[in-house]
Amino acid sequence: MQIKFVATIATLTLAAATLFAQAQTVTGTVTDAMCGAHHMMKDATPAQCTRECVKQGSDFALVSKGKVYTLKGDKVQLDKFAGQNVTVKGTVAGSTVTVESIAAAKQ
Repeated sequence: MQIKFVATIATLTLAAATLFAQAQTVTGTVTDAMCGAHHMMKDATPAQCTRECVKQGSDFALVSKGKVYTLKGDKVQLDKFAGQNVTVKGTVAGSTVTVESIAAAKQ
């Protein structure tokens, strides 16, 4: 009896997590997870700083409304938008966005 109850709770938890992890659109600036909204390289543009930090192992990130999201996706595609304002469509789970598509944000 307890095994059925535990299995039911686990199934409901998984279903709820899947429901909350639906595709969403987030607009913000492409940066890196280490620097976030405040780049540390003083003599570099935000794009240059982002690229250098990613080369050193940091993940691409998106700063949106004061929150920093780690971006998971094609690094070549993300690199094209380093330092730029973009609109990302993807699955948001906590502070991670799994990118489905990325495009320059409309002004």
